[in-house]
Amino acid sequence: MKIISTALCSFGMSGSVFHAPFIKANPGFALYAVYERSEKKARDIYPDCVSFDTLDEMLADTNIELVVVNTPNYTHFDFAKKSLLAGKHVLVEKAFTVTAGEARELIKIAGEVNKIICVYQNRRYDSDFKTVRKILDSQKLGDIVEAEIHFDRYKLEPNSKKHKETSLPGSGLLHDLGPHIIDPAILLFGMPQTISASVRMIRPGSQVNDYFDALLMYPKLNVRLKASLIVKEVSPAYMLHGTNGSFLKMRADLQEDNLKAGEIPGGEGWGKEDPVHSGLLNWYDGTQWKRDSICAEPGNYMELYQGLYDAIVHGTKVPVPGSDGLKVMEIIDAIVQSDIKKEMVRLA
Repeated sequence: MKIISTALCSFGMSGSVFHAPFIKANPGFALYAVYERSEKKARDIYPDCVSFDTLDEMLADTNIELVVVNTPNYTHFDFAKKSLLAGKHVLVEKAFTVTAGEARELIKIAGEVNKIICVYQNRRYDSDFKTVRKILDSQKLGDIVEAEIHFDRYKLEPNSKKHKETSLPGSGLLHDLGPHIIDPAILLFGMPQTISASVRMIRPGSQVNDYFDALLMYPKLNVRLKASLIVKEVSPAYMLHGTNGSFLKMRADLQEDNLKAGEIPGGEGWGKEDPVHSGLLNWYDGTQWKRDSICAEPGNYMELYQGLYDAIVHGTKVPVPGSDGLKVMEIIDAIVQSDIKKEMVRLA
């Protein structure tokens, strides 16, 4: 079996929680190296990995085949570009880049050097999204006329990670949580024709946007995307309304909490929600109206890593190609422009 030697560009929460455990648990990958500028934490958990002081030193190591760019958003373009030009496949955390222009250039470079660039849109493998997609595929709701996707938190105090609270390119909630709900909207409904949006700073003393409300408009459908850091009582993450009924689903995927608790991905019951968080399907079955409790599909972020392995080794479709990341960035750019101009923006 081919083993893909993999390097992480940082070992903060993203590296230690969302990437290293999956690399370790998948027999097709080996955590070969980590770029750690100051604190050397990776080898305490993974003693066989190499700790590099600089990115250039790490990229010069010919043993490395895949680089995970999991650093602050403003570094994604530069780090991913350097990794591609060094002959590595690249997995980039979301947000893919800061702008759509940067995303287009990375896709172009990846094609020129014949390397894969994949975006870590792990929310595709959440239990909530997989359940919503199953309901839509069943067509029990009829024609969808309206949908809302939320990602809300209550965090009045500034994030301890300074790069998230400082006015830097790609900082703020729009780039932080935006891709978590924009990508699902695209997968479920495609690219919209027009966008109208508001992006605000609502926490006392905030230096970055911490609220956005975007209306994505289609010929026969409106999709509202909302995220806020001042929502104490959260609403359903997904609300879908169709000609034949409605479906509501709370955000209840357990994987992040399980990973933070040190659980190994893929164990018994991995990704299975408590039935108390089941979705509500209120629909007409052809003879009568029914209110059904819908147990969530199991979530599993390993599907992304396994898909990436198959793409690299067997030439299968990339699970989240750079072109998908570009679509997210085009919508983020349109949201920014709509807020600045205070008008509706038409996508190309």
